[in-house]
Amino acid sequence: MDPQKLEGCKSYNQLVSLKPSLLNLNLTNLLSDHERCDKLIKEWKGVTLDLSRELLTEESLKLLISLSKELKIKEKCAGLFKGEILNTSEKRPVLHTYLRALRSENLEVSGQNVTKDVHEVLDHIKEFSQKVRSGEIVASDGKPFDTVLCIGIGGSYLGTLFASEAFMSYGPAREASKNFKIRFLSNVDPSSLRSITSELDPNRSLVVITSKTFTTMETIKNSYSIRQWLLDHIANKDLLSKHLYAITTNVELACKFGIEPNNIFPFWNWVGGRFSVCSSVGLLPLSITFGYEIVDMFLSGCRDMDMHFKNEPEENNFPFLMGLTSFYNSTVLGFNTVALLPYSQDLSKFPQYAQQLLMESNGKSVSKTGEVLKYECSEIYFGEPGTNGQHSFYQLLHQGRTVPSEFIGYINTHNEDNKLYGDVTHHVELICNLFGQLDGLAFGKSQESLIKEGVDEDQAKFKVCRGNRPSMLLMFNELNPYTVGQLLSLYEHRTVVQGLLWNINSFDQMGVELGKQLASKIRSLFKENAVEFKNHEKPGTLSYSSIKLLAQFNSKYNNM
Repeated sequence: MDPQKLEGCKSYNQLVSLKPSLLNLNLTNLLSDHERCDKLIKEWKGVTLDLSRELLTEESLKLLISLSKELKIKEKCAGLFKGEILNTSEKRPVLHTYLRALRSENLEVSGQNVTKDVHEVLDHIKEFSQKVRSGEIVASDGKPFDTVLCIGIGGSYLGTLFASEAFMSYGPAREASKNFKIRFLSNVDPSSLRSITSELDPNRSLVVITSKTFTTMETIKNSYSIRQWLLDHIANKDLLSKHLYAITTNVELACKFGIEPNNIFPFWNWVGGRFSVCSSVGLLPLSITFGYEIVDMFLSGCRDMDMHFKNEPEENNFPFLMGLTSFYNSTVLGFNTVALLPYSQDLSKFPQYAQQLLMESNGKSVSKTGEVLKYECSEIYFGEPGTNGQHSFYQLLHQGRTVPSEFIGYINTHNEDNKLYGDVTHHVELICNLFGQLDGLAFGKSQESLIKEGVDEDQAKFKVCRGNRPSMLLMFNELNPYTVGQLLSLYEHRTVVQGLLWNINSFDQMGVELGKQLASKIRSLFKENAVEFKNHEKPGTLSYSSIKLLAQFNSKYNNM
């Protein structure tokens, strides 16, 4: 057997053979072993990773570490820091870690000094954002901007949105953003456009269009509508370009759209959209909104986690341990869904960001060499901040199917806190709920214990929670730009670890193209005004059902 294939690994086959006994493990018993718990609670630079509530034994964890070594995952991950071709299908290096590398960390790829290029852009962003914030760069009417409007979709906005909301938990970041607001336009639905244009003042809006190719249909369609909105409202139409900026690799198309060459910030093809928060995609709007000092804190957090990932052995390496545990839950134990549960309202967009990062990266069914896999990859990720989720889907977590959960908590808060009602502050109340859910999912509640507590026997059976639901906890000292950087880098790297374990390419997203191609064919039918939509039912194009309902839509839409 090929040792590079999962099925050829001795450690993996041992884990699979242990599956029945592993699924019979009891978390109540496991958590009573204090020595085991101490070994599974890891600490690094103010961050705690608690894996004690996972269905892990000393043997299974050792086998996971051995599997990682059999597959040479650490050596493969080193390619992130060497410019190796990790995006094998598109034959590109994967260099997002160099977006936050120190100026002294030189790396040359194909004759280009990557670090030098990155820091030239960082210097440009710093200078430009300072000029916008100071009022040196102004709008078409000569007055300062007060809004950054980011137009983009997917990786062009999800990470920036998550970071912008998370930064607001930090007092100095809130203070720095008092004179600026950041808004996002992503969906092509006209209601999104209506919502944005009704809220914002076009005279005060600096628009940043993000599209690597400058051909993303939703982004370009929205951009034309926003350009017209600006033209309809600004007094001096000849100064429209003062409002328009772009982040793209396609300078030619951006210029054709009407963006001045000096208003275009570069984007490299070695950065995937979902890994691009530390490029111009995230840093330009975040620097304008919060100032470069706040962004530099964020980059420092990313960089420190990068170095932890690069240098720490697997046994103490947070991204490795999270990636291995998630692989264990899904591929070994067979749990195919994960709940992402940040106990911070300022992380409300984190599940959405992580969902794209993990599912677009690892939602694959063929190996890096194109072979159909004999196992399923990735999990279905969803989530909400606590405590909101407790009053929504936690019912299923406690009494429905088994869903491993990933909790995120913070010891301190920069938000004003009080105990005007009850015995504890808002933040302590939040933490009480966090740990209550962790142990509730682990221990559950038996019918016998419910009856002992005085619950009616007929009612007790409906209140039983079987427990034994695996979960992990990430605990940070506080939510600030530095720890947001740590969190982002941690999830990026655990995504890569999981992809390497599954022997897939985590850096392409070929599956998203099919729906776009079909949408393009349907668009052409509307362009031809083909009311009946006949003669288009061909193999591999549109179904009879689609043709029939599109014809109905077209008829009714045109008659509105």
